[in-house]
This record gives sequence, C-alpha cells and structure tokens, in this order.
Amino acid sequence: MSVVSPKLILVTGGTGYIGSHTVVELQQRGYKVLIADNLSNSHIDVLERIEKITGIHPHFVKVDLTDKDATRQLFTDYPVEAVIHFAALKAVGESVEKPLEYYRNNLDSLLNLLELCREYQIKNFVFSSSCSVYGNTSALPIDENTPLQEAQSPYANTKKIGEDILRDTAKVSNLNITALRYFNPVGAHSSALIGELPLGTPLNLFPVVMQTAAGKRDKMLVFGNDYDTPDGSCIRDYIHVMDVAAAHVAAIDRMTKGQQKSRYELFNIGTGTGLSVLEIIHAFERVTGEKVKHEITGRREGDVVKIYADTSLANRELGWKATRTLDDMIHSAWKWEQQL
Repeated sequence: MSVVSPKLILVTGGTGYIGSHTVVELQQRGYKVLIADNLSNSHIDVLERIEKITGIHPHFVKVDLTDKDATRQLFTDYPVEAVIHFAALKAVGESVEKPLEYYRNNLDSLLNLLELCREYQIKNFVFSSSCSVYGNTSALPIDENTPLQEAQSPYANTKKIGEDILRDTAKVSNLNITALRYFNPVGAHSSALIGELPLGTPLNLFPVVMQTAAGKRDKMLVFGNDYDTPDGSCIRDYIHVMDVAAAHVAAIDRMTKGQQKSRYELFNIGTGTGLSVLEIIHAFERVTGEKVKHEITGRREGDVVKIYADTSLANRELGWKATRTLDDMIHSAWKWEQQL
C-alpha cells in the first residue's frame, strides 16, 4: 500500500488533456493527487511533464475503470477524499460509429466509481460533463435551466445519462456532486510542457488548425458554411483549458469547505462568447502570422449549429470566472504545437 498524506484527490483520466491541466492546478493549490488512467488516449510521459511544472510527481495507477475489482483496489490502497471524474471516450464522430463502445466505457466507469464512493464513504465527486447535453437549442446564451434537447451523438447522450445517474444518486446518498458542463476547452499550459495531444487523427478544431498551420496536414476541412450563423460556419464557446482546470479546483474547494447549497449542483463553464470556425481560423492567422489552408465541405453528422454559455451562476456561486482571452488561447496552443 502507498502511504499518501490526507486530502487526496483521485483524478480519473488525469493524464488526458483537461485532466493533466487540472492536476497541475490542484498540486499548485496544495492538494495531493492520485491519477487513475488506462492511457487509451494519453501518454505516460505526461507525469514527468507535470512534475517539471509543479515540482511534484503525481501518484499514478494504470487502471481500466470499467473493471470494478481493479478500481476498488484504488480505494483500498489510497486514502481518497474526493473524486474528479474525467475518464471517458470523447470523440463525437467516433461515438456515432461506435455507440456501444461509448455507452459501455462512459457509463460503466461512472457506475463503478459511484458504487465505490458509497462503499468507501467518499463525500465529494466532481463530474466532467459537457455543453453537448444541451443539443440543438435556440435559447442563447444557454444557462443551467435551459431545457435539454435530444442529444446529437452517443457521446453527448453518455454525458446526459451520466448527469441523470448523478442527480438520482445525490437524492439518496451522502455524496456531494458537482457537474461541470464545459463548453470547448482549448489552449495549453503556458510552459508548453502539456497540451492537447490526441492519439490518432484529431477531431477538435484547435488541434486541426495548429496541425494545418504547422504543415502536418495539407489543408483542413470546414464542415458546412450554410448554417444559420453570420458566416455560415458553426459557433462554439471556446475557453482556455487552464480556466477549465481552475473551475474544478473551485468546485473541490466549495465542497471540502461545505459550501454547497444542495447535494447536486450544476454549472456552465465557458466564456459566454460564441465564435465561429471561420472566425477562429482568421484570429489564428492574425495572432501568429501563419496561414491556415482550409476548404469548405459538407456538414458533419452530430454537430450542433451554435452554442455559448451564460456563466453567471458559476461566477457567483463558485467564485470563478474565465480570465484568459482568445489571443491567450491561440498563443498557448501554437507554442505547444511548435514544441511538438
């Protein structure tokens, strides 16, 4: 058994993109961290990179969270006080092609963790949700009371079902649960030691823009220019990954201090500003001076037309606000891409 100081936060998926940035933020705020990850979409060398930034090598266990016995061993071996659950398959397009894989992975892992939290009397749980649960809604900006429309992909549906499971669990347990619906995390740590590094072909906009500008791909595709938006391309609320990381720490702080107003709380994590795909491409060209060769193609199945957040609830209750600009997002993402 590993002996670790108390106040230990279990971060599932902690070697992944948002997970690794959150581990950095937690460690810099004095929390001890245990990372659990199966490394299906991340690299083990992230641990060394985190150590270079924070001076602390996080505890790490390679584990498949859909394996309940293996997951139980984490709780047996370590004095876990709270869980931040990132680990999930997350590619929208792939989820359309492999729905069963997504439902199995994303829901079994959540159910196992919740059952073990109950068994080991863990009190606090933060869930990585997504703005994709809102579906194609016409009510903008979106606040936490905006009715959810039909999920546009199996991935989005796993987040929606996950929230239902958490809400029902909170009603009948002593578990405090915070679900963070984040919009589109982008950018990288200012050190350029960690950033977004999808294994295989990236599907998110920022890595595609960066790789195109860096010459790793001949051109990028813009999926649709005939949507009901000012320039015809899809609109999203892009937020710096370090702002997203800070929101998780704010949620953990709130729960460990007993400041929650109900067992289940839900917050939008975004900037409140919607930007189109073409606007991002033009902003990147302006900030870096690099050209991004792109071609308009047909719409992509599963894409929501436009979505951006009303974040006033998180600003007020979590005492959190996104502070980094679009230029900060582009600068950090490009610096990360160049060191790759």
